[in-house]
Amino acid sequence: MDIGLCWASKIDDIDYVVEAERLGFSHLWAADSQMIWSDCYAALALVAQATTTMQIGTGVAVAGTRPAAVNAAAHATINQLAPGRVFCGIGTGNTAMRIMGHKPIPMREFGGYLGELRSLLDGKETEVTFRGATAPTKHLMPDSGFVNFKDRIPMYVSAFGPKAMAIAAQLGDGLVMSVPPVPAAVEATWTRLRNAAAQVGRSIGPDNYLTCTLTTMVVLEEGETVASRRVADECGAFAIAGLHYAYEQSRQLGRSAPGFDPEMWRDYVAMLERVPEERRHMRIHAGHNCWVEPEEEQFITPELIERTCLVGTDDQLVARLNELDGAGLSQLMILPPLASKEKVLHDIGTKVIPRLTPTAK
Repeated sequence: MDIGLCWASKIDDIDYVVEAERLGFSHLWAADSQMIWSDCYAALALVAQATTTMQIGTGVAVAGTRPAAVNAAAHATINQLAPGRVFCGIGTGNTAMRIMGHKPIPMREFGGYLGELRSLLDGKETEVTFRGATAPTKHLMPDSGFVNFKDRIPMYVSAFGPKAMAIAAQLGDGLVMSVPPVPAAVEATWTRLRNAAAQVGRSIGPDNYLTCTLTTMVVLEEGETVASRRVADECGAFAIAGLHYAYEQSRQLGRSAPGFDPEMWRDYVAMLERVPEERRHMRIHAGHNCWVEPEEEQFITPELIERTCLVGTDDQLVARLNELDGAGLSQLMILPPLASKEKVLHDIGTKVIPRLTPTAK
């Protein structure tokens, strides 16, 4: 199994990515959310020139904020700097759209967008719909050093629900998700993916289709438990981001928050709903995956951490990762918080990664 790094794109933090490459992290997924982090493509341009072996790309780019031609050209530009090392992660837009007060793009639009993007990433002339009109589109100077379409750019689709996963199975080279890091969840995902792919006559499996789930990981020290303050510090931001997402699903789509303690969920909702509705979209994701807002500290419990993150001794973590590998998971992508990201990186890179068998490329 590979271990990748999701990077809250930060333009002056390239040394962190270089260290991740040195420690054996296989992929660098640069997060794209324009009202939280640095621009992912500006950051990736620097990463492309500072690294030599790591696969680099978006984790994930947003369909709703950039036309397919723009995202294709941006990836091909990075591919000119790091030929054959670039991938395109693409999604409908969680924080990128919601922080501006908008929903992610609908599935019917997303499917068409992905078809356009895949063709454009291959350097082909493509019928592209933009502002309600459709016209043939292609890069006019692909062989003049501006872009690189010759080294194929894989397209990994971010999907959480069944409709999105079906689109990912039919059009993508892989799936980016955030399911609980347990074998049963991975196996259920593969059942859904294979069924959806079969509908369009496609056969996919772990040997030709990447599956990657987003989480974070803490390596316990001797005598330490999941209830320690350090564990909360090192994975609390990721755990709380799960509540952010659940609240958006409840608020915008009327979905319940299954599995959360009812009293905790009620208090969390009440805290957010003290913010006026017209401004709440700018509060929900405060600190998103970087730190925990003080008023949210109370919601970080061992139960929430264990539901969303991987915590254990190095022996326990290696055993769990081997189980996930056996269930068909290609890669685990970790996203540590800003304050302790170097320590998390070092712990995983020195205590876990050397004991794993890399995924065949």
